[in-house]
Amino acid sequence: MSNLKEFTKGLIKENPNLVGLLGMCPTLAVTNQAKNGLGMGLATTFVLVCSNLIISLLKKAIPKAVKLPCYIVIIAGFVTLVEFILHGYVPSLYDSLGTFLSLITVNCIILGRAEMFASKNKVIPSICDGLGMGLGFTLSLFLIASVREILGAGQWMGITISDKIQPISIFVMSPGGFFVLGCIIALVNKIAKRRPPEKIGCTGCPNAALCGQKGECAK
Repeated sequence: MSNLKEFTKGLIKENPNLVGLLGMCPTLAVTNQAKNGLGMGLATTFVLVCSNLIISLLKKAIPKAVKLPCYIVIIAGFVTLVEFILHGYVPSLYDSLGTFLSLITVNCIILGRAEMFASKNKVIPSICDGLGMGLGFTLSLFLIASVREILGAGQWMGITISDKIQPISIFVMSPGGFFVLGCIIALVNKIAKRRPPEKIGCTGCPNAALCGQKGECAK
């Protein structure tokens, strides 16, 4: 698979958030404002790319018996770096994201890509995979947060859109987050035109001619 395909697969087709349904904790917790969603997504992308890079380089040196603790140590190092940067340069975003920044360390998206991809592939494909998955995650967070902020606060990126818009406060609360997430997932599934699961029955069974329960097992 080309590096371009490794990059693009995470944007929509294998989006870790909207297709894989991973990283739901920050998805629902920090997407009440668009800037929070964007900040969390970019922070996760940075950690994902850097950890994929290091794990791909060290994949032969990391013993299988302790690979998970090693992955967590590597990821935690980059998370700490992100926390220092945000605390120093964007303190308002740092305060808004709070403990969810530290929880990037055990984000199942990052650990999953480390185990499933970076530990089995070369450096460049691993970087492309991390960048694509990270940007796909960022896109989903930003989209969800934008919808919630516009409908729930009448603002976008902290800027009031119109005084005529009557905010619906439930959209900046947890129930609104679940509702918006479900609608966007449904929209993505519609766009992707997923094939329905194949029906299992006598018609497609290779032993249909020899079966003594013709039609019975499908009932």
